[in-house]
Amino acid sequence: MAFFLGKQTQDKRLGVYVHIPFCKSKCEYCDFYSLPGACDQRTTDDYLQALADHIREAGQLSTEHLVDSVYFGGGTPSYFSAENLEKILDELQRSFRIGVDAEISLEANPESLTPMGLRRMLRAGFNRLSIGVQSDDNEILKKIGRPHTFEQARQAMDKARKAGFANISLDLMYGLPGQTLESWKQTVERIIRMRPEHISCYGLKVEPNTPLWTYQDTANLPGDDQQADMYLAACELLKTHGYEHYEISNWAKKGFECKHNLKYWTGGEYIGFGPTAASDYDGKRFTIVRDLKGYCEGIRKRGVILSECDPIPQRERAGEYLMLRLRIAQGINAREYERHFLLPFAPIEEAMQKLQTKGLTEMTRDRWRLTERGWLVSNQIILYLQELQERSTPITKAR
Repeated sequence: MAFFLGKQTQDKRLGVYVHIPFCKSKCEYCDFYSLPGACDQRTTDDYLQALADHIREAGQLSTEHLVDSVYFGGGTPSYFSAENLEKILDELQRSFRIGVDAEISLEANPESLTPMGLRRMLRAGFNRLSIGVQSDDNEILKKIGRPHTFEQARQAMDKARKAGFANISLDLMYGLPGQTLESWKQTVERIIRMRPEHISCYGLKVEPNTPLWTYQDTANLPGDDQQADMYLAACELLKTHGYEHYEISNWAKKGFECKHNLKYWTGGEYIGFGPTAASDYDGKRFTIVRDLKGYCEGIRKRGVILSECDPIPQRERAGEYLMLRLRIAQGINAREYERHFLLPFAPIEEAMQKLQTKGLTEMTRDRWRLTERGWLVSNQIILYLQELQERSTPITKAR
């Protein structure tokens, strides 16, 4: 169920996510479901078959949808070979109606990209790359378990341009071991000089059940205040060089915002394939099991492959509207909120006005949004607003 977005088109819009759980090695901070090391031919064949069967079945149930974004994430999709990725995309193109201007993204690690593979993926239909650079410091890259050097990242960018990719995102991380504010600024400046269309900057989060969790106290990690300074420094540098800050962690040149990720933040429908892939489809949210073998067997035997599947009540959707829309520069709108959820916006607006006096929110045209300093404490703000929303009484007539 999409949040109110204005005039509705005849076709329902749909995003597709494909999880590729294979990677060369596991990073020290990674808690995503991934399987490091070489995968044998049987595992590869079984997974390709499971994905094909699953995609075909889902496509038969989605004839009213037009796919306007496809995203291959992982793991390291580029590690799975261009041939295998082409097979999956071919199946998607046969099973779904994919728009001629659809954004088709692929996550990639620098060392796994080759000129031949890039050309093949471009011909297959991939038109956007998201390359995980993370840092320009080889010592830091080594500490966090990244399998590439910064020189390989620069070479990957050059290869992608020569192959014909005109929409490239580079991912960075701040708050890394031994990183300083000055070294972070230099990293951002070097990435800007590479002239990508899109840049993502994510703060390091130390997650349980990762190697970094066990030695975080001795890893020389920047503190919360230092991370905040790094974030604001990136905001200033990227703005100066013409990158629009359209989502908490994402900046883009005009017209190059990630359509697929925006679908998540604006409440659009999406469907996922592969272990741990999540979906928000036909009013329900469901997640696939965190188990490659279980997924493949479940598809083959037509058994259970979901770890959870729940309809989403309207009140919960209202809370999600606040949480998701305040992640993006577009923000929230009183009429949109009341019309769609039949809940009063007045308590939310009063809270936003109070936060405005602290420089955490601002009104742009008819929408409330968080400022960049507000984004630093967005979790606390959103929880507060959701509490107000949960206590509010439904209205009988929207504005």
